[in-house]
Amino acid sequence: MSRRCDLTGTGPMFGHNVSHSNRKTARRFNPNLQQVTLHSDGLRRNVPLRVTARTLRTVQKHGGLDTYLLDTADAKLAPEGLRLKHLLKRALARSRKPA
Repeated sequence: MSRRCDLTGTGPMFGHNVSHSNRKTARRFNPNLQQVTLHSDGLRRNVPLRVTARTLRTVQKHGGLDTYLLDTADAKLAPEGLRLKHLLKRALARSRKPA
């Protein structure tokens, strides 16, 4: 299982531990990933995702998964986020079509 956010694609970053004597050793900054289940009104189901805490705050600020996906540019979304956005747009287009 990769250490990547399903919505934003945020992954590990690299840097240095710097000691008092200024020696530098490589280290890794892992993202704060959380396993969450978010509800999508447009898809009418719960979506299990692995997202960073920062992304989760942004989703809540936007008012839910659907509005977050629709408001976020495609370039800022990971492949899983793009897939969900595409499914959401199709579901909304079907529901708005007159029968």
